[in-house]
Order: sequence, then structure tokens, then C-alpha cells
Amino acid sequence: GRCHGFKLHLLCNEMGDVLTFCLTPANVDDRDPRVWRVFTKVLYGKVFADKGYIKQEFFENLFNQGIHLVHGLKSNMKNKLMPLWDKMMLLMPHRDS
Repeated sequence: GRCHGFKLHLLCNEMGDVLTFCLTPANVDDRDPRVWRVFTKVLYGKVFADKGYIKQEFFENLFNQGIHLVHGLKSNMKNKLMPLWDKMMLLMPHRDS
């Protein structure tokens, strides 16, 4: 099918401040290299993301750039130990401002 519109990809810090953004056609995957090429220019350390970013190739690509992707688990995934801080950051509600 055809997809109309745009998608705004935001990269925010732990305070909810926007660090950078990327505007793409609506049918572009969130894990698309064109999006992350913009993000990795200002990104380092840990990235906390939702379950939509789970993909081994994507994880490895970021890891090779010194970026640690932290995400929740899908229902069919084995439970893994996670540092308490990482768990708290994943559960932190999104700030609307």
C-alpha cells in the first residue's frame, strides 16, 4: 500500500530535552540507517528505546559505534538481568512539555 505523510524521529536526553531530530517519509523504519546516521553524530553511551528497536543487526551496528542499546523485552523473549538504573530509565514516563 501507499503511505502518505511524514514521521518525526526525536532523540531526547533523560530530562526530555530534544538533542536532535530527523524527518522522514512515514514509511521509513525507525531503525533505518539514514535516521541513525543523524543521531549517532551526537550520541554516545546508552540509548533507551522501546521494543520496536529490537533487531540484532541494529544492536550490533550501534554497539560497534560505542553505543549501548537498552530496550524492553517482547513477551516471547527470555528475561535477562538488567541494572536497576537501566530498568528505571525504561519505565520512566515520557514527559509532555
